Formats: sequence, structure tokens, C-alpha cells
Amino acid sequence: MNQEQTARPKLSVYIIAYNEADKIADAVDSVTWADEVLVLDSNSTDDTVRIASEHGATVKQLPFSGFGKLRNDAIAACAHEWVFSLDADERCTPAARDEILQILCAPQADAYYVPRRNWFMGRWIKHCGWYPDYRQPQLFRRQALVFDEQEEVHESFEIHGKLAYLRSAIIQVPFQDLGQLVHKIQRYSTLGAVKMERKGKHATMGKALSHGLWAFFRIYILKRGFLDGWAGFMLALSSFESTFYRYAKSATSRLNWTKPPVLPK
Repeated sequence: MNQEQTARPKLSVYIIAYNEADKIADAVDSVTWADEVLVLDSNSTDDTVRIASEHGATVKQLPFSGFGKLRNDAIAACAHEWVFSLDADERCTPAARDEILQILCAPQADAYYVPRRNWFMGRWIKHCGWYPDYRQPQLFRRQALVFDEQEEVHESFEIHGKLAYLRSAIIQVPFQDLGQLVHKIQRYSTLGAVKMERKGKHATMGKALSHGLWAFFRIYILKRGFLDGWAGFMLALSSFESTFYRYAKSATSRLNWTKPPVLPK
């Protein structure tokens, strides 16, 4: 280990996970160069914990009560000054690794956005708003990023300090098949509906349809998803479905679904 490596601040990597047995190994393997690799598991029922442990990660259990609180708890579990957040469906590339290590030797900011390249349906997605596809600062000082714990999904955050951007991209492989895409639509639309209800937003079936159609148009036409072929169409369609069901679940949450009236004689 050279002098530059020993002088840099130590880095913790955290990966939040729930039933990610088919993805967690690649995620952990891509960050074994870090000083600490934590997998924060929310009581997975598959082999996520075993696989993560076998690949060298330290596994801790964190209950899920919304992504905002989950991420704050994950940051608190990290031992070192600098933190790199990696999702289970992401992989750090060698180029991103080298840039991160270089930044840590002489940081010019307190939090950094990291670009992502997405692999979906056998191709790199170049449109749809999916590149560079920044989601939230992923490299940051522990005290520089705080998430809103009231946010169930698509959590907001506050940055305390200077913000910058990495040049080198990481890779995201969000879905192994369309079944996983449908599962995510189901889970996130439910969380989104809960978030709408908590914020007192009024949803109707008309709004569900109009917002869903706008989501499809924005991704497929405005963001040129049609240039990504069937993959672009599926991403636009999934955005329609996720948006539509988020509003529809909120709009129908107070309906009587289970107790039909007695049929007339």
C-alpha cells in the first residue's frame, strides 16, 4: 500500500437490501476495495444475508419503515468519515472506483452525485432520462447528507456543504426480467399512494389516467425513449403503470372492496 492510499480518509460502503439474492453478490464484489462494506438487510426471506456474508460484507438488520429513515439509519451504521451508497442492483466500475479514491485524497466537495448507466432488456439505455440518471448524492461525508424520514419512497434530502459530480459512471442492472419490473411497480406505487395520503393530496381516477399518460409521453416522446426500441417502450409503459396505480390506489383506498351488500331477493 503506497503513502497516498494510507493518507486518504477511510471509506464505508453501505448497500440496502431486501430479497436481493440474485444481485447482492455482484454489488458487494464491486466494492471490496473499500475499508468497510455493510449490507443493511430488512429481514430478507431469501439467501441475501448468506450470499452477502460469503462475499465479505458485514450484514446488519434494519427494519423497513420507509426509505428515508432506512438511509439515515444506514449512514449511522457506517464507521468511517466518508460514505459511498450503492444499491443492490448497482455495480461500481473500476473507473468510478479510481475516481472515488482520487477524490478522497483531496476532496473538493462534501457530497457527490454519481452518474449511472442502465442495462435493461439486453441493451444500454441511452435515452428515457436514464442516462446519466443521477438519483441522489452517493459519495458524501457522513454529516453532509440527511434524508427526510417522513418519506416512504423517492425520499428527499438535505445537503450540508458543497455539492459536485463524478465523471465516471457506475452500472445499474435494475431488473433480471419483466417479473421484477412488475413487482417494483406494485411495491413503489403502494408506497407512493401512502405518501400521497400522508401529504393530503387528493387523487381521482381521472388524475390517475392523466398523470399516467403524461408520464408515458414524457419518457417515450420528450425524453426520446422510442430511440431505445422495445426497452424504451417498456420503460415508458412502466412509468405509466407506476404513476397510474399510485394515484388509483390512493383514489380507491376508501372504497368498500370486501363487503358487498346483500343481493336483493
